[in-house]
Amino acid sequence: MNPFSGYLPELAMGFSSLLAHKLRSLLTMLGMIFGVGAVVAMLSITAGAEKQMMSFIDELGVNNIIVEAHEAVDNNELQQVRAISPGLTFRDFRAISENVQGLEAITPRKRFKPQRVLPKTTQEPPVLIGVLPNFIEINSLKLVAGRFFNDEDNRRSAPVCVLGETAKVNLLGFDDAIGKYVKVNDIWLQVVGVLTPQSSSDTDVEGVQALNRNNMVIAPLNTVMRRFEDNNSWLKDEIDGIYIRVTSGTDSIETANVVRAILSATHKDAGDFTVVVPAGLLEERRRTQFIFKVVMICIAGISLLVGGIGIMNIMLATVLERTREIGIRRAIGARQGDIIRQFLTEAVLISIVGGLIGIGFGFTLSRLIATAAGWSTVVTTSSIVIAFGVSVFIGLLFGIYPAVQAAKLDPIEAIRYE
Repeated sequence: MNPFSGYLPELAMGFSSLLAHKLRSLLTMLGMIFGVGAVVAMLSITAGAEKQMMSFIDELGVNNIIVEAHEAVDNNELQQVRAISPGLTFRDFRAISENVQGLEAITPRKRFKPQRVLPKTTQEPPVLIGVLPNFIEINSLKLVAGRFFNDEDNRRSAPVCVLGETAKVNLLGFDDAIGKYVKVNDIWLQVVGVLTPQSSSDTDVEGVQALNRNNMVIAPLNTVMRRFEDNNSWLKDEIDGIYIRVTSGTDSIETANVVRAILSATHKDAGDFTVVVPAGLLEERRRTQFIFKVVMICIAGISLLVGGIGIMNIMLATVLERTREIGIRRAIGARQGDIIRQFLTEAVLISIVGGLIGIGFGFTLSRLIATAAGWSTVVTTSSIVIAFGVSVFIGLLFGIYPAVQAAKLDPIEAIRYE
């Protein structure tokens, strides 16, 4: 015997009741539709933000520490800072290398914004950076073609470079770029490698200056320092960044505190640098995302609560208008449990149908948010299950009182009710 056969009459009666009052049923479902849709959309926003955060942190490197020089707004500000601090220098690089324990690799960075680039491009010109060969290991970069420059290239100040994917396409098109030349200012550089596309492009968070890793020309540090002239070099930092990778098992946050202490001493607390720790950013952002997620769920939960109140209201009205029907069912042998099950089934059916429509609404809403606001949204299975499960639970919870009230009706009085 089918264990669910006893519930089939209640299901049939529930669907008949909903279809008999289509408009009323739809209006009752609206609360659940908007509530479930809001939960799905809000969770998709938090999931998308978390995915973007993890991509950002992964790009920076969880075991990495990044030192960024602060760029002054104008020369007056820069001169005031230089009166106190020489800025970020190779001396800082050596001090960190010699005095900080647990370093796996470290490289300075010198960055230029080229005034002229050949072949010419109508797109944003690439940024030239000079780094040591270990830059590729520190940032876990991969090549789609060619090779990365080596220590010998750096020692000889060889005029070679590695292109980011966007820089390669903008300058040299989609053909093979290895062996070709690009002219940056007055210097011709031979392309020896092309990087794979990076998952995220622009970073301008927590002191990390905006740098599109796909639109870069990467050259050996000595090549950049010796072949390119830095205008107003006495005002600008000797180097503008330091990338550090700590060994596995080393606390990057503690190491960053040591780095910060060394630089604060040499820079006399001028505040002209920032030490960024991706591992610390990860924890901080997780806490922020958790708070944001709780707030969003609470806001969406209010919609579900309102939907539940609507279900209770309409079920109480249904009990009142079907009092005579309840009395007849009781008179021909229906028990109180049968009446409770009948009205609970109708309440749950409203929440189930509303929940299913709400899932579709939430999915559409998340797409609209992603398109209109430019946010990354990800609709996860867990968000759908949570939203739908809560909607069914609310339908059950708010349907109990009307169902019990219906079961408590006196059969004789109910039959006589007009």
